[in-house]
Amino acid sequence: MQNQVINEAAIALQNEWGLQLPDIISEEEILKQLAKRVAVLIDQGPETFFQLMYRLDISEKKLNGVMQEEDVAENIARLIYDRQFQKIQSRRLFKSMNEEVDPELKW
Repeated sequence: MQNQVINEAAIALQNEWGLQLPDIISEEEILKQLAKRVAVLIDQGPETFFQLMYRLDISEKKLNGVMQEEDVAENIARLIYDRQFQKIQSRRLFKSMNEEVDPELKW
């Protein structure tokens, strides 16, 4: 189950962020590639970067916290990865809950 979620997260991040991931995907490799992309976005300017973080629903409090630390790009990559992971898990949960609902009660 965990590997499936990692693979789904990798595919989503690959599509959304244009990451070049190898065939054998690991969390470390995803984070490494994502950190490179984040660094480029930060260098391009804060406006686009912060709009993207808002769209991804990255907590401003968490984002401000990691912006004060070393390895900013790596820490932001972790926030993005974790958020993507949460989204996938939520979709799976709501999908299974939706399948359990009486068909006559569905919209």
